[in-house]
Amino acid sequence: MAYRPDWSVIPQNFGIFVEGLLLTLEISALALLFSIPIGIIAGLFRVSKNRILSFIAACYVEFIRGVPLLVLLIWIFFVMGKFLNLGAFWSAILGLAIFSGAFVAEIVRAGIEAVPRGQMEAARSSGMTYVQAMRLIILPQAFRKVLPPMASQFIILIKDSSLVSVISVVDLTLMGKNLVAITYRSLEVWTFIAVIYFLMTFTLSQVIRYFERKYRVVE
Repeated sequence: MAYRPDWSVIPQNFGIFVEGLLLTLEISALALLFSIPIGIIAGLFRVSKNRILSFIAACYVEFIRGVPLLVLLIWIFFVMGKFLNLGAFWSAILGLAIFSGAFVAEIVRAGIEAVPRGQMEAARSSGMTYVQAMRLIILPQAFRKVLPPMASQFIILIKDSSLVSVISVVDLTLMGKNLVAITYRSLEVWTFIAVIYFLMTFTLSQVIRYFERKYRVVE
């Protein structure tokens, strides 16, 4: 018997999709919020002349790069989550923040290294300390340079958040799985979820392009 699509399953369960979407956005936003300071600190450690700090940051970045996000989420939920008494929700946010923070660190490092060395030397010769020069001269320029890759990382984070369903966080993906199990309408449900993810990321990319044009660095 040929499969006959029945799109009525979408409006009939629209509230479920909205609920899953809101949780996905909440998890992505909180993970981004925590990943930015993690990434900035790790990025500053990476360019630090202190070899111990640089080594620690390099180990963190390389370790996270070598571990799949799915494995990291499961480990945090079943090991660290149990030890720290974290539920699935905060385990998901912690896992995403740690994972994304490593990539943000590399973006920050690249942004700092893209600022001409003469900027730091000029700031130090004018009497600024290293911290003052970094905070007032280097980082403002670096952040304008890294805005596009940082924004792209947030888009990737939204898509990566679909993996939190493996630790029973009822996000948009798990909502879809549950709905398919009940209705057997996999074509309709997954197509609609794909459209939702596309609309989220496409809208965000347009907002990013606006800010890129507004704050474009003129070389």
